[in-house]
Amino acid sequence: MKLESAEVEICTATAVVGAPSPTGQISLAAKVQGSGDESKDGEEMFVPPLNFAMVDYGVFRSGFPDTANFTFLQTLGLRSIIYLCPEPYPEHNIEFLKCNGIRLFQFGIDGCKEPFVNIPEDTIHEALKVVLDIRNHPLLIHCKRGKHRTGCLVGCLRKLQRWCLSSIFDEYQRFAAAKARISDQRFMELFDISSLKSTCQSYNSIQKQSS
Repeated sequence: MKLESAEVEICTATAVVGAPSPTGQISLAAKVQGSGDESKDGEEMFVPPLNFAMVDYGVFRSGFPDTANFTFLQTLGLRSIIYLCPEPYPEHNIEFLKCNGIRLFQFGIDGCKEPFVNIPEDTIHEALKVVLDIRNHPLLIHCKRGKHRTGCLVGCLRKLQRWCLSSIFDEYQRFAAAKARISDQRFMELFDISSLKSTCQSYNSIQKQSS
């Protein structure tokens, strides 16, 4: 599913996005001048979505953004959002995408907690193709809480980036915490990246040139 872009006039904002910390999170601050809800020093702090973090240059992850997060998301200059839930996207979120020229790619994956229900590998493959296409960047990946479905997609991206499994699992567990699922980690371990290697090589080459 893709939304056509629409030109709108929005406030000028800047974002300060730090490098990933040792815990996998990043330092975040956004400010806008002339807002009615400014802090004492004249800068308003914006609220990122739940579990927001940088995955790579131009790639971010989070839980489901709500209206309180929209101003912060504007500072990222997003071109695309990957939505990993099967439920329809809320109308106010769709309006935000239209007003900011952001494309929506929906890959509906059921958030089933049953241990023997498989994650659809074909769906993850298709979502990864969107992530690896630099034309879709800056891009935000999200599900409901930014833990399991988002964690699996990011974990499979890490396999393509040749991360070792222990590092992939560590990153997954930092976001999933007590809700970590063995089935998710098993899926990432067995995920076949062979058909995406050539696409990933092009992606890595472009990322190196940008860094």
